[in-house]
Parts: sequence; structure tokens; C-alpha cells
Amino acid sequence: MDVRKVALVIFDIGGYTEFIKLNRDSLAHAHEVISQLLEALADQATHPLILNKFEGDAAFLYANIAGDEAAAARDVSRQVLGLFPGFRAKAQELSADRAACPCAACQNIQDLRLKAIIHLGEAAFRKIRQFEEIAGEDVIIVHRLLKNSVAAREYVLMTEPVFRHLDPALQDRATDLVEEYDHLGAIRTKAFEPATAFAPASATRGGKGLRRLAGMLGLRLPASAGR
Repeated sequence: MDVRKVALVIFDIGGYTEFIKLNRDSLAHAHEVISQLLEALADQATHPLILNKFEGDAAFLYANIAGDEAAAARDVSRQVLGLFPGFRAKAQELSADRAACPCAACQNIQDLRLKAIIHLGEAAFRKIRQFEEIAGEDVIIVHRLLKNSVAAREYVLMTEPVFRHLDPALQDRATDLVEEYDHLGAIRTKAFEPATAFAPASATRGGKGLRRLAGMLGLRLPASAGR
């Protein structure tokens, strides 16, 4: 068993449960849509992020940290932020491609939202046949954080080991939260809404908040992103 220092990331498609429940008659289409959105996220993720597995409506990724923890936290955060406009673009593409289908699944694709959890810690790796299994308390933490007190439909939630390495201006614009879990205790987090939380009210329309946040993280978005 190999124990490593890692960044752990979960992308979760919000609204999945309602999407499936409301579309029992078009269940096959609903699963196709979710699968394509998750695959698009995995395809856009680049080094150092590595896809471990898909988990229903979520994608679990990790990045090995061999050296500068602060640089790794910033790098992973940049990638996580950068995948939000990509997710939205893919959802719009699928919605347009399936516009002729009258089923509820194909007609409600753009109601789906993306959530992301980022945590730094340690994990134990082992191979079981061709699969790579990751275990440990920090793996449990990042999964438990999917059940949280964030009210927003679309957000990034970071634990203290991540956000302490980010720009103070970025930290000041996040919402401070403390999540409580049995056997894990209190976990300090910061949450933000990528599209709106980091711009004044007059600048939130059209996703300008996302562009401002990208600038704080040193991320260059395509000219069309956030418009």
C-alpha cells in the first residue's frame, strides 16, 4: 500500500437526483446526458489532476503533491475554476443537439449545475486487479463534504488546507462555513459561487464575476467565457 500526499477533488452534478426522478420515462437519455457531461469534465482535466473514477453523478480526481503544497493548491484550484465554463458549454451543446427530443431529460439539461469540493491530505493507494483504489480519512472527508450547508446551486467548496494557500483577496470574498460530521468533527471550509460571488452586484450579469475570480487565480479564460 502506497501512502501519498494528494489534492482530492470531487465534481458533482447538482440536480441529478431530481433530474432522474422527474424523467423515469426517459431514464436512458438522462443517464446518457450525465455520462457525457462527466466525460467532458474528465477530458478537460489536465496534469496534475488524474481521474480516479466516476461515482454516479460525480467524478473523483486526485493530484499527487511532490514538493510545493501551496503551488499545488493554487494549480488545482485554477483547474477546478476553469472547468466550470467548460461544463456550461457542454451542457449548452447537449441541449442544442437534443432539442428535437421531447423527453423531459433532454429538455431540462441546462437546469443541471456543477459543484466542486477540493481538499488536501493523505491517501493510501492500492491496486485491485486493474483498478486503483484510494482510501483514508481525507478521502472520507472530501466525500462527506458533498453533504454540506452551502445554499447555492453551483459552487466550489474548499477546506482550510486548500484555501490558506490562496490569494487573501479571494479568501475574503468567500463564505466561511464550518461543517460538522460524526467521527470527523468540525471542518472549516470556504465556499464561493464562481459566477457571482466575486464581483459587485452591477457586474454579476453575464458571468463577469467568474472572469474576475479567474484573474485572482491567475487563470486565463477564453474571450467568450463568462459572457
